Amino acid sequence: MANSNESDVLIIGGGICGVATAFHLAQLGERVTLLERGEIAGEASGVNAGGLGGLGWGNNPDLQAYLTAGSFEIFKTLQLDMGYDIEFHAPGGLQAIHTAEQADYVKNRVLRLQSEGYHAEFLTAREARAIEPEASGALAGFMFLSKRARANPSKATVAFGEAAAALGANIKTGHDVQAMTQQPDASWQVRSSQGEFRAKTLVLAVGAWSRPVGDMLGIEIPVAPIKGQMWATEPVPPSIFHLSGSMESPFDWSNQDSDENYPPEITHRGDTRVTRHLYGGQTRNGEIVFGGDRQMVGYDYTPDATGIEVNRGQATEVFPLLSRLPIARTWAGIMPFSMDGKPIIGKVSQFENLFVLTGLASSGFGRGPMSGKLLADYIHTGHPAAVLAEADPARCVNFK
Repeated sequence: MANSNESDVLIIGGGICGVATAFHLAQLGERVTLLERGEIAGEASGVNAGGLGGLGWGNNPDLQAYLTAGSFEIFKTLQLDMGYDIEFHAPGGLQAIHTAEQADYVKNRVLRLQSEGYHAEFLTAREARAIEPEASGALAGFMFLSKRARANPSKATVAFGEAAAALGANIKTGHDVQAMTQQPDASWQVRSSQGEFRAKTLVLAVGAWSRPVGDMLGIEIPVAPIKGQMWATEPVPPSIFHLSGSMESPFDWSNQDSDENYPPEITHRGDTRVTRHLYGGQTRNGEIVFGGDRQMVGYDYTPDATGIEVNRGQATEVFPLLSRLPIARTWAGIMPFSMDGKPIIGKVSQFENLFVLTGLASSGFGRGPMSGKLLADYIHTGHPAAVLAEADPARCVNFK
């Protein structure tokens, strides 16, 4: 029997990206070991809103289309074809429009998206209330995205790990990686808190911890930890039927100058709020869950009460019933934002047989499954899909 601590591919990180990569590699017949320092889905992959999908494939799919539409199909397969109950449901998504200026922006955006083969539609508030009765009639309209969905993030991430294990992958939790060394034959030796592991290929899928893990190898992976926070009501009868958000932040970000000290599309620069961001909906257990802030404050898991109230106020503008429902609980997680706003997926050129998957920002859950498939195919065949060119680590990962 082969040594269980030896494998073809060793993956570090048990979030959605790590377990999806393990699942797809195992499907391809690779011997896979995954090491996670805590539990599967114990970090950002288990505490987000569960939003997935987006605009569909479009006429000429770019990386964003591949990751969102491709992951949408993989989630669907996990539930409908493989029998995992991940609470997958695809009713579409609604993005609230608060001002006439935002409405003009959305109308132009929808026309452009439709011309490119994407699925987006402008709805009046009255039209939106026909499919989402609790939505406010006072808003300037909504953008409807028919290819949006949600799933239970913790259940889905755990399911990918179980599906990988069913195909022979070795999924190990409670393994804090302490050292990674490349051997003369280019294989990798990794020491964790519980043992030594060896593999031909090493994958770093450690999300917001990419920078400190990269430090162990003397490379800089330019990913900033960004705190996101959420809140939930007590369970209530079915009230909100779509994944819901607001166009306020996309509108503001489209008019914002970049700042090299901060990644794009966050809600704060330092302590200064630059926009309000909103996403959420109602889960199967009846909780109404919303969140939105994205703040660069290091590895801080403490929800900020002021930010929660700002977010609740925005959610209440969209769904007035929320003014009558107290907040039952709040929580926070840390997301991996790359400094240029693009994913980092592929081979690290400074080493043999070293790959990285990170930088999926606030949509890591919704884009992780296809990211894992594209990386698994790359590792298995030795050739990256053409669509991965814009995610090439060579653009930004360097020796320190």
